[in-house]
Amino acid sequence: MKILLLEDDRLFNETIRDFLEDEGFDVDSVLDPLSAYDLVYESRYDLYIFDINLPFEDGISALKSLRSADDNTPAIFITSRDDKESLLKGFKVGADDYLKKPIDLDELLARVKVIRRRYNIDSTLKVGDYIFNFSENKLYLNGNSLKLSLKESELLSILIKNRGRVVEYSEIYNHLWGSQEPNYGALRVYISSLKRYFPNIKSIRSVGYKFNE
Repeated sequence: MKILLLEDDRLFNETIRDFLEDEGFDVDSVLDPLSAYDLVYESRYDLYIFDINLPFEDGISALKSLRSADDNTPAIFITSRDDKESLLKGFKVGADDYLKKPIDLDELLARVKVIRRRYNIDSTLKVGDYIFNFSENKLYLNGNSLKLSLKESELLSILIKNRGRVVEYSEIYNHLWGSQEPNYGALRVYISSLKRYFPNIKSIRSVGYKFNE
């Protein structure tokens, strides 16, 4: 499970990061939203843990910006605020959970594990006869890695994580190309390649693709 931690208190940031890494999680930590955006454009995360009081803009605004770019990564807010308005704003922009400082690290761990179960996030997942390793972005059959391009692996990752629901084109484009110009022709080629292994990937006309369970 890959986590992005956004907390401007350096010592507290390091404490949370070290604790979660000791529990086996892959954690990238930053001190401000601009650095967080840079990492989000480069990598995909399974969970965001954002403080609210931050330099440049608050954590609620940061998550709102990500949600407006079709980033639906689960998110937990940590904050020293105790007003109801902040709580409601946080959930309104798409937060999954909320912890008030000073936080108990064991409670944070429990909340993270709940989200992992809720979204079925893990480092590997068995799909039929295949195993997909999310940390490696590789597909295996009988212990052997199958030949997929980086884009094909990234596409398969997002489809598997969202199996059973339609993944819209905008979400796929953002995941595969970020701020670059998306290539629909290339996307069709990637889908055709993946259908060799998973014929249950279905095209939803004018909307996106769905990995049927």
